[in-house]
Amino acid sequence: MLKGKTVVLGVTGSIAAYKIANLASMLVKLHADVNVIMTRNATNFINPITFETLTGNKCLIDTFDRNFQFNVEHVALAKRADIFMVAPASANVIGKIAHGIADDMLTTTIMACKCPKLISPAMNTNMFENPILQDNLKILEKYGYELIQPASGYLACGDTGAGKMPEPETLLQYILRTIAKEKDLAGKQILITAGPTQEKIDPVRYITNHSTGKMGYALARAAMLRGARVTLVTGPVAIEPPMFVDVVPVTSAQHMADAVISRAPQMDIIIKAAAVADYRPVNPADEKIKKRDGEEASISLERTTDILKTLGEQKKEGQFLCGFSMETENMLENSKAKLEKKNLDMIVANNLKVQGAGFGTDTNVVTLITKDTIKELELMSKDQVADAILTAILEG
Repeated sequence: MLKGKTVVLGVTGSIAAYKIANLASMLVKLHADVNVIMTRNATNFINPITFETLTGNKCLIDTFDRNFQFNVEHVALAKRADIFMVAPASANVIGKIAHGIADDMLTTTIMACKCPKLISPAMNTNMFENPILQDNLKILEKYGYELIQPASGYLACGDTGAGKMPEPETLLQYILRTIAKEKDLAGKQILITAGPTQEKIDPVRYITNHSTGKMGYALARAAMLRGARVTLVTGPVAIEPPMFVDVVPVTSAQHMADAVISRAPQMDIIIKAAAVADYRPVNPADEKIKKRDGEEASISLERTTDILKTLGEQKKEGQFLCGFSMETENMLENSKAKLEKKNLDMIVANNLKVQGAGFGTDTNVVTLITKDTIKELELMSKDQVADAILTAILEG
């Protein structure tokens, strides 16, 4: 995902420095060219050899070190960098960067960088809450640095409060959001539905389907990485929602319909990937659903709100509406009819009988159908399918 990208990690003197070894390893596994710059204080917490072993690059500490190719190293690395993250960022280094003090390799290099720069403060709670430190963070924001808010928790000093560096997995997501994808959806508002809905029968039972939400969540993540502002309306699933996405949890089909339809006028693109339960019980509390002494269990059902049909009827000019169609037979014919009947711009169709497609898998086999085109995609991961769908929407 990060092949061809150069990531510079600035590590300062904080007990959290050891966590950056894990971040460097994760970045290398994503094929990034990772370069680490350490302050001298940072070397008291983790040995530079650790980073050199993980990244395959020399760990830079001394501005005047002659043990590398003859060039102005801090300038050469600054020019190559696609992103510069300082994590953990001590109060001392934050203050120096904020006031233009460049007296070591880290501060000199970041001063020469024109790429996106991220700062992850890590320090004692009282230091973090100090008004001087807070003013310095505001200065950095003024100059375009992105600040990663520290987590709250038990700190190495024994205090509990704000100042804890987020886990490496979280820092990685900030890097991916910034440089993983071209921002061809910047400025777009996208609403995506995902997962199943549940229709209550009684306090114990409900009607639902086999949807896991994986396809919808993949779409939300892909759209976010491509710069869109994403709203994810999701039924109950067992997936961690992607960061940087506005998540709206719902349960029933009516809950989902209300959440989607009320937000639809503000959206440029709507993708309904959720598998909504088609029926709900009528007056479930009054129904006889237990079998007793030969009495047949019974329950009356009615259709739930047709979200796509409602969206199609209310579609504003310039809005792109995409639905999903899961078929077991006559996939193309049924999907084309649905496209026209519900006033969609595109429908993503798959045959549940095809191996690798459908619910619960990490792959999918889909056909993208518009009024004028039919494009069959090969077996792909759901992340790849998500990107292909978004690209087709942009081209449409």
